[in-house]
Amino acid sequence: MKHVLVTGGAGFIGSNFIRYLLRADPTVRLVNLDLLTYAGALENLRDLPDVNRHKFVEGNICEGVLVAKLLRDEKIDTIVHFAAETHVDRSIVAPEQFIQTNVVGTYRLLEAAREAKGIRFHHISTDEVFGALGPSDPPFSETTPYAPTSPYAASKAASDHLVRAYAATYRLAVTISNCSNNYGPYQFPEKLVPLMILNALDGQPLPVYGDGLHVRDWLYVEDHCEAILLVLQRGGLGETYGIGGDNQPTNLDLVKQLCAILDELRPNSPHVPHAKLVKLVADRPGHDRRYAMDISKIRRELGWRPKHSLDDGLRRTVEWYLANPEWVNAIRRRKSYQQWLHQNYALRGD
Repeated sequence: MKHVLVTGGAGFIGSNFIRYLLRADPTVRLVNLDLLTYAGALENLRDLPDVNRHKFVEGNICEGVLVAKLLRDEKIDTIVHFAAETHVDRSIVAPEQFIQTNVVGTYRLLEAAREAKGIRFHHISTDEVFGALGPSDPPFSETTPYAPTSPYAASKAASDHLVRAYAATYRLAVTISNCSNNYGPYQFPEKLVPLMILNALDGQPLPVYGDGLHVRDWLYVEDHCEAILLVLQRGGLGETYGIGGDNQPTNLDLVKQLCAILDELRPNSPHVPHAKLVKLVADRPGHDRRYAMDISKIRRELGWRPKHSLDDGLRRTVEWYLANPEWVNAIRRRKSYQQWLHQNYALRGD
């Protein structure tokens, strides 16, 4: 692994992975292919460690000719595929882009890798492909049947199947990881954790869907990056690994935990206690009730487990957003971001 193509590397998890890999391996060279859609930003790539080993290319993974040229010209031996449309709410409003990016884009990458030969392909997926769990159901594992319930989850499930098919049919060297909800620095502030932090700082309502009792497994992004690198280094070809934070709070409990951290870090804020800003709003269609991830396989085979507890990870995340107002302001000034917030929450009682 010397010449790595990272797709979606200007996004949240991709940019964190680039930082992590540049620090972890001083010999690797990275090519970062990103279309810079609403969730990708050059602001995420500022102050990279050893920037000379990072090359940014603005482009679409659906453009097969571009991808093939990059693989050839840059002598790529490894693809780490993050690029995806990922927000469930957006997939409900406009599913077509999810099909294009997540399904067609993955197909184009796989075709280019097949033609290039000798390339390792790691595909980043999600626990949402498995559907929803009941209160007493065991956690998702690598063998859980797929049962997606949103256009986003269905598009990721389709891409997972394509990756496995190319491994079986064309002997492509692949691995897949299905992760739980990520949070941490550089996350686009339409997602739950940064949205709650920034709204609370502004004294705005903290909109929580439904009764707030939906359960998620929360994974600090740096722990996720470490797990991906371990899979690349030691994971079995053709294998799938579940990656999670080993916790399952309700959304309401998570938001209250964030509020308590903000109360501590900003005790003089006029909005203390920040939990008074919590507001239950209309639920989204097909909202999965519970996710949980069994991480015993990656723990057993690769020796990985999350280093950060939920409280520690949330505290680090809040501190990062407090310390980086320039990044926050640059992202929030985007007209498309303001339009989306209004579109998604205006009819929910916000």
